[in-house]
Amino acid sequence: MEAEIELKLFFNENHKKSLIKLLDSLPNCDAKGIEELTNGYFDTADLTLRKWDMGLRIRGVNQHLEQTIKTKGQVVGGIHSRPEYNVDVDQKFPQLNLFPNEIWPVGANIEQTQSELFCLFNTDFARQRWHIFVDDSLIEVALDIGEIRVDDAVDPICELEFELLAGDTSALLTLAGIVSRAIPVRLGKASKAQRGYRLAGQYTPDTIDALTFIEIEPNQSLKQVAINLLTLGLDRWQTIEAMLLDPEQNQLELPMLSYRLRACIRLLKSTLKQFDLIEDSFEADFDCIECRLNFIEQALSLYGIIEGDVALVSKWPQHQALVDVATDKLQQLDVVEQVEQLLNDICYGRLQVHLVDLLTQVTDGQVSINKELDLRHFANKMQENSWQRIIDVMPRDNELSSSDYLSVAKALDDSIFVGVAYGGLYPEKSRDQFRAPWQDLALGIRTLAAYRQLKEISEIAYLDISAWLENKEQSLVQAMEFSRRSALQNEPYWR
Repeated sequence: MEAEIELKLFFNENHKKSLIKLLDSLPNCDAKGIEELTNGYFDTADLTLRKWDMGLRIRGVNQHLEQTIKTKGQVVGGIHSRPEYNVDVDQKFPQLNLFPNEIWPVGANIEQTQSELFCLFNTDFARQRWHIFVDDSLIEVALDIGEIRVDDAVDPICELEFELLAGDTSALLTLAGIVSRAIPVRLGKASKAQRGYRLAGQYTPDTIDALTFIEIEPNQSLKQVAINLLTLGLDRWQTIEAMLLDPEQNQLELPMLSYRLRACIRLLKSTLKQFDLIEDSFEADFDCIECRLNFIEQALSLYGIIEGDVALVSKWPQHQALVDVATDKLQQLDVVEQVEQLLNDICYGRLQVHLVDLLTQVTDGQVSINKELDLRHFANKMQENSWQRIIDVMPRDNELSSSDYLSVAKALDDSIFVGVAYGGLYPEKSRDQFRAPWQDLALGIRTLAAYRQLKEISEIAYLDISAWLENKEQSLVQAMEFSRRSALQNEPYWR
């Protein structure tokens, strides 16, 4: 058995030449040439192996054939770790009895599984390899260009893998960091096998819920809390990214997915600040991504008009004209194109790799976490600081206008994220009663933004709804002001 430890990056094939030139130029680099690899992945019609969290393939390199089975592993941040078993064979159909008996689940009928195997999909690609020393560690870097095929369906392969042959896992991040600072990349969470199952239609589409509260045990150390928050944030980031790029994704789901992507990235930034882990390079990349995601407010407003037209404009006699214009504007905004532009910005993958590197360093103890406070006191302090910032931007004695509320949207979001991180430590009743009106205010701000968008849309549709809109906006602001003043009277649940 071998334990494969690797990091995978996806990139645009347009950058292939620059990437090869970069790798060739690295010190202590030994280029190993190019090989043509053919791979057949096998399973039963009811996906027995997939249900066992296993992946089975026959790989051909030149005249050599090898069958491999990978058993259940894990992906932490972007680092893949998965046990695998390899056997040299002389035929292109796998024989399960060549693998050790102890790898199979208890009660598994291997003979029946063998009889039901068939080739579900193929992955064929050219692999260009380098062996690179990073201090005392040896990394194999593999550049794979090719395709995954299921009958006439094709999904291109364009990825860079860093596999640890000897030494420390941190060497993977060192090399990935060099690449991510020169070439636009992104962390690769999905394996070729996962993508093949997806192309074959044998997968359950990813789903993701809104963040409520992150599970934290009261006796956890601050180090473990930081690790949990960073791990969850990175995993959620990659899941949402995959959903945004899924060609089968409902286009009307894209605005909310983009919003959740930004919320996830903001949560990560908030976590770094809380644990004094933020650096100038982090700040610059977070700001770059935030700028790239500026389209989200407009996309959410348009989505609210299209999907929420019953609440917003359905009582207006010509409401369908407004919905039609909103639909057209959302198509012109092209959320998929906006996301792809973000992925092609070097700040995106650079930040992802930097965060995985930081997570590894915190886990290994190379970066220390402040141990002066226990978890409960730390959580109290973070929430009190967050609460004071809200009072600063929304003073108790000030009367806030629609524009005022729109200007404090990010500050309110940031405060809510602090509660998401630590709210699970507190009694549910007092916590939820305190947070509910602030969450309502956040929703109200999104509705105000939708009203602003409706004003523009009505002008395009040659409809005069200005008086109606002004009345709706004023009524909503009055309700929000009443809710805010009431909320300010509530005793914070962490005190």
